[in-house]
Amino acid sequence: MLQRLLYIIFIISVTIASCTFTQKIKDGTMAYERMQYSVAAKMLKNEYTKEKRRTEKGKKAFMIGESYKRMDDIEKASEWFLKAYEGSYGVDALKEHSYALKKLERYEEAAEAFKNLGIEIGSPYEYRREITACKQAMAWKESNEDTGYTIEASHFNSSSADYAPTLYENNQIIFTSDRNSASGEEEYNWTGRKFSDLFVTDVESGSPSSFSNNINTDNNEGTVAFNNDFTEMYFSRCYSVEKFADNYCKLMMSRRDGDTWSPAVVMPFVEDNVNYGHPSLSRDGSTLYFSSNHKDGWGGYDIYTSEKTGDGWSDPKILSRNINTLGDEKFPFIDNDTLYFASNFHPGMGGLDVFKSYKIDSKRWSPIQNLKPPINSGADDFGYIIDYSKQKAEDVIATGYFTTSRSSGKGMDDIFKFEKRTPPPPPPAPEPEVDSTETIPPPIVFKMILEGYVLEKIYQDKNNPNSKVLGRKPLDAATVNINIGNNKETVKVGPDGFFSIELEEETDYYFFAMKEGYLNNDTRFSSKGLAKDPSNPETKYEVEIVLDKIFKNVEITLENIYYDYDAWDIRSDAQPTLNELSTLISQNPTLKIQLSSHTDCRGPGGYNEDLSQKRAQSAVDYLISKGIPAERLVAKGYGETLLSVDCLCTRCSEEDHQANRRTTFKIIE
Repeated sequence: MLQRLLYIIFIISVTIASCTFTQKIKDGTMAYERMQYSVAAKMLKNEYTKEKRRTEKGKKAFMIGESYKRMDDIEKASEWFLKAYEGSYGVDALKEHSYALKKLERYEEAAEAFKNLGIEIGSPYEYRREITACKQAMAWKESNEDTGYTIEASHFNSSSADYAPTLYENNQIIFTSDRNSASGEEEYNWTGRKFSDLFVTDVESGSPSSFSNNINTDNNEGTVAFNNDFTEMYFSRCYSVEKFADNYCKLMMSRRDGDTWSPAVVMPFVEDNVNYGHPSLSRDGSTLYFSSNHKDGWGGYDIYTSEKTGDGWSDPKILSRNINTLGDEKFPFIDNDTLYFASNFHPGMGGLDVFKSYKIDSKRWSPIQNLKPPINSGADDFGYIIDYSKQKAEDVIATGYFTTSRSSGKGMDDIFKFEKRTPPPPPPAPEPEVDSTETIPPPIVFKMILEGYVLEKIYQDKNNPNSKVLGRKPLDAATVNINIGNNKETVKVGPDGFFSIELEEETDYYFFAMKEGYLNNDTRFSSKGLAKDPSNPETKYEVEIVLDKIFKNVEITLENIYYDYDAWDIRSDAQPTLNELSTLISQNPTLKIQLSSHTDCRGPGGYNEDLSQKRAQSAVDYLISKGIPAERLVAKGYGETLLSVDCLCTRCSEEDHQANRRTTFKIIE
């Protein structure tokens, strides 16, 4: 819980991107903070060569690595992350270098780097999944298994990013690209290329052209889906109605009249400050699949569905936990009862991998399957679709397209064509010895096992909860109360923080963990929608519960608590953080909390003290409105008396002032 309060991170992918407002860039750091990564990389490299201080060189090297990572140049990103680590930047650089090695398919090096990373932060637990995934990916890559796939790059790829193909009428394909012929004159400073548009091309011989002037704009458009007769289209557009606000990607809809597409409108379920994208429509047009990073999801981007109704579309529903994870699930493609999608969390080969699952019934999906090489690689592989429009060779069972960022392509992302043939049967197993006493084998016993871990955070400074969180490690002797429907049970974890239960079908689970000296925390899991897998009778799932150590009388800064100038009312963008704090207080009924507000050094001292007291009281009043008893809360305004950055006021930077303008909480009882 505390982790979410300290770090509310907005993660933006290459394919669902947002950008900040345009402002004159003064240096590489400013360009990096404004997410103008192509600009940042050039400026920071120049600054890096001139920098004499080792720590500053390490910091700049890390930002250069991050910039190349955001531009999907993983080779250069890996080199700069290693320079940053060698320049004493710390474990973050080693972490990013490890993931870059994995994406580059240098699996042995990556596994060793992850092992060293776990040792360095003091928790082999933290990267155990990545080490296992590296070993599995290495085995897949070196295997001679014939999966039946053959692949080749499409003729219409460019040196820019070309991705997310969708079938269109008359043997054409629509795809997303930021090639030079895209709309608008401005360069998208995230990538250093144009803003993305939708393009159309004949799959055999055509030259790509802009899809529609009514659809393509100076913003980023992409990832389109059509109904059966191509009279309705659904796609994403990233923009903001306010001039200087961040852009968010919204799902749009347009209808065709003759050869003209109507101006696009936002889908009715789209919420503000949430990213949506990657639509896929069921064959009958009744169900829309898409991805979103909604705060109520399982984590990162998740896949949702919305049903077409008589007057519009239903509220989205999230797919089950065997599809969605703590990571990113994107680019769904629904093919009758089979769902193809990309994930960077399910065990895979590097970045995004393509997986599939099929629908057991109206509520349940089968355990996922990785499509393995050659569809998947260490790079990002996504946007898998099947093409039923062509006459196939006798031994070909499916043709289609997918997107990859692997180095064998022509540009940043490229569209590849695939054919799938029935793989040859495995060699016959040796004849078993005849046993005259042999009886009919027992029926398969299916089990769903949930493995749980209770963890605590590893702080860079073990005595300071405001310091960087390096990772998590198992917490010994915690108690976990488990609600299983109307039943309850309690388990006590050992030094490995581990517990395990066998799941019942179609059941909701609630876990509440506690240990003396730590804040209580909870999590939920549902077996609803999980199906049995005949090829894997015992299926395992995982949950983690992180308990925060109690630091009494230590101020902890609450991120994203902002106030308008000379005002003290709680803005809407501050409410999510205070809602998290409300939950934490409710889960720990013996705690008493002080909410404090601090100003920067500018302005009269008496004015600052009065303003900060009003702001602290507003935060307390908000928590009371959420049901927290008033006697458990104290409001205290400190004005400018306890500066976080103690600088000479006339020489403080704007970043120093921002650090001093903060809202904090501390446990006083």
